[in-house]
Amino acid sequence: MNLLLIVVLGAILEIAVWIGVAQFISGWYVFFWFIIAFFIGLNLIRSSTANIMPQLQQMQMTGQLGNDPAVSKKLATAMSGFLLLLPGLITDVLAVLVMIPSVQTAFRNALMKTMAKRQQAMMDKMMGGMMGGMGAAGQGGGNPFEDMMRQMQQMQNQQRGGDSSIIDGEAREISPEAKKIEMKDVN
Repeated sequence: MNLLLIVVLGAILEIAVWIGVAQFISGWYVFFWFIIAFFIGLNLIRSSTANIMPQLQQMQMTGQLGNDPAVSKKLATAMSGFLLLLPGLITDVLAVLVMIPSVQTAFRNALMKTMAKRQQAMMDKMMGGMMGGMGAAGQGGGNPFEDMMRQMQQMQNQQRGGDSSIIDGEAREISPEAKKIEMKDVN
């Protein structure tokens, strides 16, 4: 809900700034700037992501952003290109600000913090079922995977021992009697 509110207020603010700037210079100049900025942003995104795509795939798989400054610079360039793609003078100013090195460092730190939170949430979700049973097992020094192994052994025993959900049978081929449709003469 907050994101929707931010987007709506941002769009209203962008339109107000566009009208305000169009009062001082021609509205056509602002419109043509949006078209030029779109193509500049598209070019920035293409050039920056083409060079770092393997690093981005590795980052997605591992959930960690390397300390390579070239990667963070290219990510900031891609973000700047995306902001230029959006029509609006405020987003264009933000795109220029993202290109400043100190802002890029803050951008990289925020991105690493967000990725760390996502990775932690994913690990918590994966370990959620096992961590619930770890309180009792953890007091005795037990293995957190013990419950999962016990469940797997029970499933294997049920499959071997005649579980009611397993149907044993034999297949044989049958030939169905073919029914023919008779054609009546209309004449």
